[in-house]
Amino acid sequence: MKKVVPAANPDAYVAALSGWQHDVVRALRQAVREAAPELEERIKWTHLVYFSNGPVLLIRAEEERVLFGFWRGKRLLHIEPRMTGGGKYELRTLELREDTPLERATVLELVRAAVALNETVGDPTRVA
Repeated sequence: MKKVVPAANPDAYVAALSGWQHDVVRALRQAVREAAPELEERIKWTHLVYFSNGPVLLIRAEEERVLFGFWRGKRLLHIEPRMTGGGKYELRTLELREDTPLERATVLELVRAAVALNETVGDPTRVA
């Protein structure tokens, strides 16, 4: 397995991408920033992670797909039922491929709902 060198910052992360992954990540990032400009954007675990009272969402480009994930994604399935996954923190991800349709309005709604959940329920990484 090849070792991934983390990008120095979010702009460098996006700039290092090419093809459809670049276009998808750029569009997702723009929509996330529009929906919730207060989110703190960082490189964490070698990809984009957004924080507000704990981690809210992630954008991770891979060779064959882009993952768009939410720490409280299990509670967002009514907005985007294609999200899958399990494990810690109710994390669910939407696997995007070159031809996967995703409406901008859905992205905006997911982001706003995820931020609101962290505001009302708290940091998803803290044990209740």
